[in-house]
Amino acid sequence: MKKFLIAALVGSLTGAVVTTQVAAPLLAQEAAKTTNVYEQLDLFGDIFERIRSQYVEEVDEGELIEAAINGMLTSLDPHSSYLSPDDAADMRVQTRGEFGGLGIEVTQEDGFVKVVSPIDGTPAETAGIEAGDFITHVDSESVLGLTLDEAVELMRGPVGSEIVITVVREGEAEPFDVSIVRDTIKLTAVRVRTEQQSVVLRVTTFNDQTFRNLESGLAEQIEEAGGIDNISGIVLDLRNNPGGLLNQAIQVSDAFLEKGEIVSTRGRAPEDGERFNAKPGDLAEGKPIVVLINGGSASASEIVAGALQDHRRAIVVGTKSFGKGSVQTVMPLRGDGAMRLTTARYYTPSGRSIQALGVSPDIIVEQPRRAEESEEDEEENPANRFDRSEADLRGRLDNDSLSEDEVRQIEEDREKAEEAAKLREEDYQLAYAIDILKGLTALGPKYD
Repeated sequence: MKKFLIAALVGSLTGAVVTTQVAAPLLAQEAAKTTNVYEQLDLFGDIFERIRSQYVEEVDEGELIEAAINGMLTSLDPHSSYLSPDDAADMRVQTRGEFGGLGIEVTQEDGFVKVVSPIDGTPAETAGIEAGDFITHVDSESVLGLTLDEAVELMRGPVGSEIVITVVREGEAEPFDVSIVRDTIKLTAVRVRTEQQSVVLRVTTFNDQTFRNLESGLAEQIEEAGGIDNISGIVLDLRNNPGGLLNQAIQVSDAFLEKGEIVSTRGRAPEDGERFNAKPGDLAEGKPIVVLINGGSASASEIVAGALQDHRRAIVVGTKSFGKGSVQTVMPLRGDGAMRLTTARYYTPSGRSIQALGVSPDIIVEQPRRAEESEEDEEENPANRFDRSEADLRGRLDNDSLSEDEVRQIEEDREKAEEAAKLREEDYQLAYAIDILKGLTALGPKYD
């Protein structure tokens, strides 16, 4: 027994010695790191004091510190930044759906400002700004070398004032100028209409109003159609939607899912991860859904598209989305400012991250650029101006095999087909989505 105790004590002592030997270098490394951090902070203080006392012009100390804080945050990734009290107030207004500006969501790439997407019905969209455009100059002043916040500040100004931005666009040989008049941006989160028995839900942003607008708008269209059985399906149009609030993306996804995971977030520490699951209830009652996306669909839009795609609840059509798969937390700071910090990545139900990759459509459909037809083209091709048929000929024979009701039905079907053809010219991707819903309806019930 004594031998056993001695052996146990020896083992304990040996373990203690080994632990001490391993822990000592680790503690020394940690202490060295802490010392290095303090040295760096002292260096910052020295530089700040030198600038304050010796710079060629007097500096605003508050602005200098804010610039240093912002530089620290923007060095992390394009979406982390410092928000001054004014910027923080602007952001709170934007999430409520009304603000002043041009109406574009932007990020930064290769030192230039890149348009994520223009917002529907805004001055930027009316002026022809497109997702993927690069803004190189604002009123002839280069944005190269500016932070994103500084570049955005250049584009701000009083409502009604004019701004000229220089744009570089893929496919265009030379940069070109675009003149835009600033206006108050009133965001309608969801626009709803019915096209050829398909309900089109155009979601432009994810703000406080999004789910509420979508739910009420869909209910109105179903009621006008005389019930859910009279619609062929739903087109959820997320093109050029730059994202917004995570909770709204979750609610919109949940609106069409009966169960299962919608999205998960994973932070630096495992315990910081969250999972969000759908609750029973499908606003579409199992009707087929087509989701439209493009390169301007980002963040919250990608959460919705990825969730519905992974659950095979919707067919995703269009082009690859933007690829913003990170979550930003806005943290209030003293003095009414705030810090926007990237705190997590999000993952679709299948566990994939779309960061920098985007959501890939099930069916890739490019949106053709509109080619405006000139009068010369019409003269060269008279068929573009009118079509002639037997029915247009004077003295034609009447069709004696059809009743008046059958003739009326044929004419109504023809009008619908002509409307569909017109829609293809106006919005090819949307027309394609509606054609898919027609095909699914013709095949019969698919969703249980």
